[in-house]
Amino acid sequence: MKTLKLFWSASMQAEMEYRMNFVLAALNSVGTVASGLFGLYLFYRKDPNALGGWSQYEALTVLGLFTILQGVTRSLLNPNLTRIVQYVFDGTLDFVLLKPLDSQFWLSLRNVAPWGIPDVILGCALLVYAGVHMDVGPWQYLWGIVPVVLAVVVLYSLWFVFAGLSIWYVKVWNATEVLRGLLEAGRFPIDAFPLGVGVFFKFVVPVAFMTTIPAQAIMGKAGANWIVAEFAIALGLFLFSRYFWRYALKYYTSASS
Repeated sequence: MKTLKLFWSASMQAEMEYRMNFVLAALNSVGTVASGLFGLYLFYRKDPNALGGWSQYEALTVLGLFTILQGVTRSLLNPNLTRIVQYVFDGTLDFVLLKPLDSQFWLSLRNVAPWGIPDVILGCALLVYAGVHMDVGPWQYLWGIVPVVLAVVVLYSLWFVFAGLSIWYVKVWNATEVLRGLLEAGRFPIDAFPLGVGVFFKFVVPVAFMTTIPAQAIMGKAGANWIVAEFAIALGLFLFSRYFWRYALKYYTSASS
């Protein structure tokens, strides 16, 4: 934790030298949330159960969780995982591997940025607003923290595996854009999609376990079996990311070799 504190303290000081970027990031977050709200308005303008039988406030809970995950991505995943390709391309991954720290830890948590903070705040505001209209209690929010943390682990693991592909394919971020596009489905309840698509987003690319299942947990509609399933998926993907990274390093040709 001491190492992590030093990493993030130095990173935040460097990032906040450009404070206008934070203002621009906040405006961008407001615009993104506004467009999401407008999209929900169009769906529910005529049909109160337009998205797979989910009410407007239930769908708003999903949007709030998606916005929080977007904030985590901007603050933690983007500043770190997007640099792995450059490290491999430049050969500077050598210096990371020589450090007396776990390389995956260093590559995943070395930097942090404040640009996702507005997303997290707005996402929490959406959750509270929707919860007030659905009589969601404080204990339900606390229970919802568990699947939200697991959702972050799932999101991180998927991104890291794709980043690890840069050992073989330097232009791997073309594939990452495909992943990013798939993850956009998390804006809406999975029940809103056709059955085949819903199965794909549950068991192939587990988008449902990032927003829909945590939303159901907050609303008290997710059984313990779904939380156990999310824990198994999160743990499995994280362990796979560890194994995959170690396997990928066997094929890494360093700049000095």
